[in-house]
Amino acid sequence: MDWFPVVFITFKISVLGAGMFFAVKWHYDREEKAEKGEVLSAVGKISAILVLSLLGLLFATFMLAKMLGLDVAFPR
Repeated sequence: MDWFPVVFITFKISVLGAGMFFAVKWHYDREEKAEKGEVLSAVGKISAILVLSLLGLLFATFMLAKMLGLDVAFPR
């Protein structure tokens, strides 16, 4: 059982490293083609979608917790 963390962490680091490499390469290649205004517009749209998704998830979590009878009040 001692080998599992070593293999898992090595695999995780290699997959994340490859993903980061290709993400940076894709953004670099795309930046050469796009103008600054297009990039800023895309970043703004993605940021807005992320914030709205997080707020929706937060709302859904609190509603589910209330339906299950959990105490979700903030302590005073």
